[in-house]
Amino acid sequence: MRFLVKVNIPVGAGNALAKTGKLGSTIQAILDDLKPEAAYFTDDNGQRTAFLFLEMTDASQMPAIAEPWFLALHTNIEFHPVMVLEDLVKAGSSIEAVVKKYG
Repeated sequence: MRFLVKVNIPVGAGNALAKTGKLGSTIQAILDDLKPEAAYFTDDNGQRTAFLFLEMTDASQMPAIAEPWFLALHTNIEFHPVMVLEDLVKAGSSIEAVVKKYG
């Protein structure tokens, strides 16, 4: 199943690594291990933020994804299941059934 993993890096932790010149290389090392389908970087509520898209087959994979961020950057992490268009199309009959029952 595809997940969006939102990674918020606290300003203090990010600044500390940036001052040592290791912010980029630390993030790159984590991404090299995780091999996300895509990674986007922006800000969220004044914090450096990464949005990662990756496949997970089991919930037991969550610690291996989260712990490097927690340990290296003291981050806050959110996991959100996401769909691509093909997934939404496959869900069409289920949506129709719910509409008939509850709509």
